Amino acid sequence: MGEPPHLHPSGPGIVKYRFAPTQGPGRYRPPHAKAAMTPVAAHLLWLLLAWSAYCALHSALAAERWKAWLASRAPRLMPRYRLVYNVLAVALLLPPLGLMARWGGEPLWRWPGAWRWAADGLALLAGAGFLLTLRHYDMAAFLGWAPAGAGTAERLTLSPLHRWVRHPWYALALVMIWTREPDAAFLVSALVWSAYFALGARLEERRLVAAHGEAYRRYQARVPALLPRPWRRLTAAEAAAIGALARPAPSGSPTPTQGDA
Repeated sequence: MGEPPHLHPSGPGIVKYRFAPTQGPGRYRPPHAKAAMTPVAAHLLWLLLAWSAYCALHSALAAERWKAWLASRAPRLMPRYRLVYNVLAVALLLPPLGLMARWGGEPLWRWPGAWRWAADGLALLAGAGFLLTLRHYDMAAFLGWAPAGAGTAERLTLSPLHRWVRHPWYALALVMIWTREPDAAFLVSALVWSAYFALGARLEERRLVAAHGEAYRRYQARVPALLPRPWRRLTAAEAAAIGALARPAPSGSPTPTQGDA
């Protein structure tokens, strides 16, 4: 409504009311009135919920408790569970990515001058690093085309990038994400991704410690998780020594190169 009514007597016992316009800079807003959520804020909230749901489901489907329960009821599925998991992960990405594309807008900031070149250069280096790490992964097992380990014990194997950070894929992904020029939808998504990488790394390392024991604890003490520090890296000889110390993990247990999944 407009302003509180102003009383205008128009004769004995007669009162007329005048209301100010309900729109415009001088409109009256009762003290108890709440501001409505803007469409942009509503879109960003829905996007946040969509990404949060995706991350929760992605993590739940990777949980050892869930896989043990499924194996007890559908053992024939387990040799191809990784393939089914990856297909679901890609399919479930489509709704939040669609929301990002639909609700995207102007960038919130732009890299000026030489900073733009530096940001793009870092993103390209991260992409190249990602491709270089592929030869250290059992991609057939990672993608689910072949059972991991083929029934043999798996050892702790550290690639060159694992000598700098314990989760190189996550670290490289963070570089590619935060060197972009984000709009509001991308920024919300980037914050969720970053939090999920940090949480996912911690959850994954519980399984890695259980699989590889004291050797992985020593590796954790020497090498940072996501942010490389030159004074905390392993030499090739030190990485080999830690790998030799580790006890072989049962087939299907996580390894560092599988840990970035």
